[in-house]
Amino acid sequence: MSQSLDTRSSPGATPGEGPDATRQASPAWRRLARLALRQREVSIFLAGVLLVLYFQFSNSAFLSTDNLANLVQFSATTAIIAAGEVFVLVSGELDLSVGMVYALTPFVMFFAAGAGLPVGLAVIVGLLAAGAVGLVNGVVTTVLGLPAFVTTLGTLFLVNGLTLTISGGFPVQPTASGTFTSLFGASPLAELGWAVLLALVLQFVLNKTRWGLHTIGTGGNPVGAAEVGIKVRLIKTGNFVLCAALGGFAGVLDAFRIGSIDPLAGGNDIMFAAMAAAVIGGTLLTGGSGTVIGALLGAAVLGILKDGFTLLGVSAYTFDMILGAAILVTMAINVRLSIWRDQGEG
Repeated sequence: MSQSLDTRSSPGATPGEGPDATRQASPAWRRLARLALRQREVSIFLAGVLLVLYFQFSNSAFLSTDNLANLVQFSATTAIIAAGEVFVLVSGELDLSVGMVYALTPFVMFFAAGAGLPVGLAVIVGLLAAGAVGLVNGVVTTVLGLPAFVTTLGTLFLVNGLTLTISGGFPVQPTASGTFTSLFGASPLAELGWAVLLALVLQFVLNKTRWGLHTIGTGGNPVGAAEVGIKVRLIKTGNFVLCAALGGFAGVLDAFRIGSIDPLAGGNDIMFAAMAAAVIGGTLLTGGSGTVIGALLGAAVLGILKDGFTLLGVSAYTFDMILGAAILVTMAINVRLSIWRDQGEG
């Protein structure tokens, strides 16, 4: 007669003992710590909450309505551009020109509207121009084989020169008004709504769709991805287009919110802020791993830091030092956590 063996527990084990019981008996704080380590979004969210508590105790005006409005406006714009940077970074590339596309797109929209197009079509024309810059970045990088750093550095200067040329170096005012502009940036909460909506949609695309999985595969192992049939060039080029289009869209939203289109707006500052938000949020510069929700939270953390230190009277130069240190520390932590997750420890 055969005898079944239960390998899940030892013969002398008593009820409530064994590995499962050990997991159940572990303290709640330890389980929360494991969750924070495994989920990039949880750790950056907790960091943001702690920063909010610190700045509120340091200055009671931090959570005032006016200050929160300023915080949302900065964070939302950065988050939208960071969402595009996440896709480019995950696919193993980077885009330095998106800040200049942010400045160019509203001018294209303005001149299209001045030519007689309805404001909705003018916005579409502006976004098409932004996408065209992304297409150039993608084709030059993937077909000609130039490093993305060189390609996008070149288009950075090219687009900046084009914007200054068509604008004459002077700001203009968008002529549209009404419900359309309220939905596209003029309303105080419009940009926040767009930032959250885009983050949720693009997070789903990155984790649950073929395009997103191919993007992760391309950045993680481009040779292996090509061997299994993934169209690496198409994936990278498409993500450059997406990044540029989101940069242009952020520029349009800010143009309607501010009521002015400035050829010197955005630029390298907003590009580096978006890239920092993506890195702080958990996206690896080495490719193959990233989170759009994390980039949204990273943008919020940057906004909290900048706004909080401003209220405390800290110099902008000091803030740059803190930002640089934060990028270095979080990047080192993200790399180690990525290795830890791959090894299945903890």
